[in-house]
Amino acid sequence: MPVVDESDGYSFAEHISIPRKLHRLGVDLLHSPHYVLPLLCRRRAVVTIHDCIHLLFPEYLPNRMAFQYARFMMGSAIRRSALVFTVSEASRRDILRFYPDADPDRIQVVPNAIDVALLADPGEEEMDRVRERYQIRGRFVLYAGNVKPHKNVQRLIAAFGLLKQRPGHEDVKLLIIGEGDEIHKHGSLRRCVEAAGVRQDVRFFGFVPEHTLAALYRLASVFAFPSLYEGFGLPPLEAMACGTPVVTSRLSSLPEVVGDAALLVDPYRVDEIAHALERVLGDDALRADLVARG
Repeated sequence: MPVVDESDGYSFAEHISIPRKLHRLGVDLLHSPHYVLPLLCRRRAVVTIHDCIHLLFPEYLPNRMAFQYARFMMGSAIRRSALVFTVSEASRRDILRFYPDADPDRIQVVPNAIDVALLADPGEEEMDRVRERYQIRGRFVLYAGNVKPHKNVQRLIAAFGLLKQRPGHEDVKLLIIGEGDEIHKHGSLRRCVEAAGVRQDVRFFGFVPEHTLAALYRLASVFAFPSLYEGFGLPPLEAMACGTPVVTSRLSSLPEVVGDAALLVDPYRVDEIAHALERVLGDDALRADLVARG
């Protein structure tokens, strides 16, 4: 029988309520799937630390206190856990860089895997439904994920603007899937679209159901994910599993995730992102090779 703890994440309350429930239930082992291991927890514990993004990009946190909290709690979890799981060798290196006193033998990499539901072919009827529902006509570049600054969506839009200036790509669209609230919050994305001169060719979608995402992956001509940092980065893996060629970043864990099955770019260079998109869209042999490798 599951036991639900309703205290807010990153709150003082979770440091009290969770240990109380563990004590009452007589729990022998706690797995915390996040870097916050309650301070009052005296049970044997393991923790999963997915990434060190709060430490690498403190400017994205709401204030200095949030940074101090993240740094302290992550260090506390590493010291007090019998085992630390992380999702990539890149994240493991980051953890050891920020916490050099950590025992390397207690930090184990267990990679993420995609949801098997994405592997199921949606079928032609569902593909047609998605085309009609989203008014998809012709080729498009797809991005899926949140739109926080480190995802580098602004440079992707700028690169798409360059792509549209080159002959043979007048028909291509850019579809950006992300949480609606996040897109609204980052109004700079829409200003970036205007600056790139592609207002008629970029579409922002909010949340889409998993079966719709599975169809969109398969309909896309290329999936673009030029993130500045990922602890793992599931979307490129999902796109490859759906038979879509991928352009992604050569930073952090992404080369580890995609291996030799994607085109890797410097995510800080707009021209390099644009060139990679142009290569995939214009070279059928390259596309087929990337699809087969993926």
